[in-house]
Amino acid sequence: MPNNPPGGLGHVPVAVYSCATTSTALGESEEHGRYYADARHWHVAGAWSDADPALPLAERPGWQAVTAALSAGMIRGVVVSGPAHVASDAAQFAALGVLLRDRGGFVADASNGTPGRRTPGQARRRRDLADAASGWFGQTDTHDEGTS
Repeated sequence: MPNNPPGGLGHVPVAVYSCATTSTALGESEEHGRYYADARHWHVAGAWSDADPALPLAERPGWQAVTAALSAGMIRGVVVSGPAHVASDAAQFAALGVLLRDRGGFVADASNGTPGRRTPGQARRRRDLADAASGWFGQTDTHDEGTS
């Protein structure tokens, strides 16, 4: 099975992992990670979380489940909504990336590169622009003035 890079597109099974002290923060983090994975057409095979960031990463039950899924071949990568969920600094996050890569996987930081959410008016305007650029001029009255 090829190891697709974190920026690549494809049907790659991934886990979404988060660690935060409140259920609200955990929910938002999971949603952010799922959105990031969906934007890349990655299949979210599972979402795990831990509620105690003070615990070392290796001792967290949710992280242990993620590494077990990676070892079993259920997932190819891990999506986190920010490096702070799994590391205390950039060097530690990079070391984790190397460790997962050595096991045939990857870690993806969803804090950058997630497309912003668009309103229906913005999506319609983008579609109209794409149609115009391709030479397709369907109905000319489809774009409402106040919705962009």
